[in-house]
Amino acid sequence: MRFVQYFRKATPNVSELGIRVGQEIINIKSIDRKYPNNLVQLLAEHQNAIEDLERGNLAEIKERVAMSEVELDAPLKNPDKVICVGMNYKDHCEEQNAPVPVEPIFFSKFASNIIGPFDPIHYPSVSKQLDWEVELAFVIGKKGKNIPAEKAMEHVLGYTVAHDVSARDWQFNKNGGQWLLGKAMDDFCPIGPEIVTKEELTDPHSLAIRCTVNGEVKQNSNTAQLVHKVDAIVAFLSKIVTLLPGDIILTGTPPGVGVFQKPPVFLNRGDIVECQIEDIGTIRNEII
Repeated sequence: MRFVQYFRKATPNVSELGIRVGQEIINIKSIDRKYPNNLVQLLAEHQNAIEDLERGNLAEIKERVAMSEVELDAPLKNPDKVICVGMNYKDHCEEQNAPVPVEPIFFSKFASNIIGPFDPIHYPSVSKQLDWEVELAFVIGKKGKNIPAEKAMEHVLGYTVAHDVSARDWQFNKNGGQWLLGKAMDDFCPIGPEIVTKEELTDPHSLAIRCTVNGEVKQNSNTAQLVHKVDAIVAFLSKIVTLLPGDIILTGTPPGVGVFQKPPVFLNRGDIVECQIEDIGTIRNEII
């Protein structure tokens, strides 16, 4: 299944949750009126919803809306946690002449940083070094603590594309070396265009991943380069914090970011960044 959050063009202030089937969307309430119109609430309040939806026959649902009649929002909003993994691609470590981390390195963003797949990114007035980072993100579907690696995938709902926008001057040269402020400014977490469940995307570790700026390819790799895989990340994190339904975890970026080019290259107002992952989709955000 492919979950989308959307606004009908006829009712632009009403956000709805749906399942995309081809070029149409089935609204979640058309399937069952008890379901809420956002994914975090659905996962938290209806533990068996995903299994019930998978067992159902979506072909029988006649009430649908065409993709051409909607605007897509971020497929998930207001999670309890937005957690990011740093230095998690082998080829990205090589790019920096840095050792491959034995344990995953974590930092975080705020839930309010999340914006839609085609929303603009406002260039922060306090930074002069805005950088791009395409990332595979996954969503927790079931609460868990101290999850063994062999059971980790039972707690994963699915996957989406994320853009880990970074203010490098703040990440590396300010705030006492803490990454938080350089990673968590407004608009610094576009995601989408949808969440693809793990039943549909069975191998997240063999996907082409790339980022373009104004049509020029900047990053071009494969999730096979991930150092710490999804199951290992879930197992490690759940020893530290309880993972909750809707938590979103960004898994790291491949080589090609601007800060490590010689000389460094950064984003400007008017630039268009596209982040794409095979079998999931593309998000496109203009810097304004």
